[in-house]
Amino acid sequence: MEIALITVGDELLSGDTVNTNANWLAAELSERGVAVGRILSIPDDRAEITARVREYAADFDAVIVTGGIGSTPDDVTMEAVADAFDREMAVTDLTRESVERRLAAIREQVPDREFDVDVEAEAAVPAGSRPLVTEVGLAPGCVIEGVYVMPGIPDELKATFETVADEFAGDRRSRFLYTVEPESNIIDVLETAMERFDVVVGCYPDREADHNRLKVTATDDGALDAAATWLLENANASETPVSRDW
Repeated sequence: MEIALITVGDELLSGDTVNTNANWLAAELSERGVAVGRILSIPDDRAEITARVREYAADFDAVIVTGGIGSTPDDVTMEAVADAFDREMAVTDLTRESVERRLAAIREQVPDREFDVDVEAEAAVPAGSRPLVTEVGLAPGCVIEGVYVMPGIPDELKATFETVADEFAGDRRSRFLYTVEPESNIIDVLETAMERFDVVVGCYPDREADHNRLKVTATDDGALDAAATWLLENANASETPVSRDW
C-alpha cells in the first residue's frame, strides 16, 4: 500500500506552525508497513487543493488530507475535496448529531461564553462520503473514494486517524542498525546489500549520537533478515546504538 499525505494551511508554508502532523502520520503509517510516497504542504487555496487531490487520488492507493476543515473563511479543504469528485456538500444525520453533541459539551465546559455556530455548515461533508466523527473535534472528517480528510489540530487528527487506522496496512518491514564507520567507508557495502538482497538501505548520520543509523527496508522478511545479518558483518554494524569520537 502506497499513500500520499497532503497537509493544508498557509501557516505551514509561512513557518508559523510546525508541520508535526506529517511527521506523526508518516511514522504511524510506516509502522503499519505502508509506504508514504509523497508528503505535500499546500496553501488554503481551494483550486490548488482540488487539483492535488485529483492527481494523488489517481496515483496512490489512498490519500490523507489534513487541515482546513471547519467554518472559518480559510477552511476550504472539504469544499475542495468535494470539487475533486464533482460532489455537492451535504449534511448527514450522523454529522449533524455529532456537531450538536460536541457543541453541547463545549457549552457545558464554558457556560459563560456564547458560541454562534452554523451547525449545518460545520456538519457538511461531500455528498456520498463516509463521515469520520470523534468526541474530540467539532468538524467531522470524511472518506471519499480513497481520500481521507482529517482535522489539522493534532489531537483531533490523532483521534480521527485512530477510527480508520486498521484500513492502512502494507508489507514493508524495516530494521535499524548502527555503525561507527564514516559514510564514505561503507558506500560499496550499502550498494552491494541492496543489489544482493533486494532491500533498500538508508544511511542517516547522527552527530549527537555519534553514529550512523542504517535503516534496512524490504517486503520479504527473509530478505530483510539476510541483509541485516550481512550488514552486521560487513558494515561494522550493531543492532544496538554504538558511538565513537568523531
